[in-house]
Amino acid sequence: MNRRQLLAAAGAAAGVTALSGRARAAAGVKIGVLTDMNAASRDMSGPGSVVAAKLAIADAGGAALGMPIELIVGDHQMKPDVGGMVASGWYDTQDVDLIADVPFSAVGLAVQNISRSKKKLFITSGTGADEFTGKFCSPYSFQWTFDSTALANGTARALLNRGAKSFYFITPDYAFGHSMERTATAMIQSRGGTVVGHSVYPYATPDLSSYLLAAQASGADVIATCAGPPDNINFIKQAASFAIGQGGKQQLAALLGFINDIHAIGLPVAKGLVVTTSFYWDRDDATRAWSQRFFKENGKMPSMTQVGVYSGVLHYLKAVQAIGSKDPEAVAAKMRATKVDDMFGRGGTLRADGLMVHDLLLVRVKPPEKSKGEWDLYDVLEVIPGETAFPDMKTAGCPLVAG
Repeated sequence: MNRRQLLAAAGAAAGVTALSGRARAAAGVKIGVLTDMNAASRDMSGPGSVVAAKLAIADAGGAALGMPIELIVGDHQMKPDVGGMVASGWYDTQDVDLIADVPFSAVGLAVQNISRSKKKLFITSGTGADEFTGKFCSPYSFQWTFDSTALANGTARALLNRGAKSFYFITPDYAFGHSMERTATAMIQSRGGTVVGHSVYPYATPDLSSYLLAAQASGADVIATCAGPPDNINFIKQAASFAIGQGGKQQLAALLGFINDIHAIGLPVAKGLVVTTSFYWDRDDATRAWSQRFFKENGKMPSMTQVGVYSGVLHYLKAVQAIGSKDPEAVAAKMRATKVDDMFGRGGTLRADGLMVHDLLLVRVKPPEKSKGEWDLYDVLEVIPGETAFPDMKTAGCPLVAG
């Protein structure tokens, strides 16, 4: 794709036109949701993330600094070059103050680089690679919902505590997948377990049977995927055809799983799967009330990514209102100085490296006979404190943090 094609794609993805110089000067707060509207991450982000941002704007009063809050939407098409071009255009010509969401780590890291160079704010809810708040950390970007360390720590630890000793990983060849496997491997080995092998495959490979057969032949206690959608869905469905995780000796694990993935797979296939998540709609009265609002607008219960968009955008808008300015450095400082106060973050803290630390949930997929409704999918096994799940800031490698 040449530069002209990139510009055309970016303009089509952004779906907005530039404001005039006079209009830009008078503009209030402007937020861009940069997401995946048509590809593999659509269900866990996509239109639902737009709904979540709208709910955050409504809960912030619909206005900031005396003017209505403007929301625009772009589709990065799961392509880092397109995502980077959209972000650059939004910051430069659309006067976007904050970009939110951005599923798929390769795109998120590209947008983070643009955010840093333009000195504009970026809150990702769909990028999980540890490098985002590690070696690539930025004073202008925040990782809100999960990272690979937190998810891998939760799931791997649970299986080790339940007696598993050996693991085999099936990993997609992209940044987040590799980060997840590295983190889980370190966790397993530190606790006396072993990783007996792994397979790496190209993203969105439709047939995973050869990798599953190799994993099954390894004799590992746990066969785990380090993938996001659509690969994690294919992995769980195809594993069932080899009777992996269906009551046999080997346990099936997904280090990353979204509620919409489990809903799509179905309880007869996914039952018993252990997953770590940042949010479950049926946890308590507060989560149920918000999720019903979301369901009314989107027709589905929210993923943790979508709820993270809501939480991040709301926290940003509260900071803008509190200081009476949308200056990026001042807003970022206020965001870091203020606890995250909503049904998702529950007193979460925003660290100097940009990571928002909050509790997670270890859940197990219910068998069909125990489910009371279409979205009654999980049993909550335990709350995982954020301080134990997320990486230590002093050792994560962020150059903004003193050793």
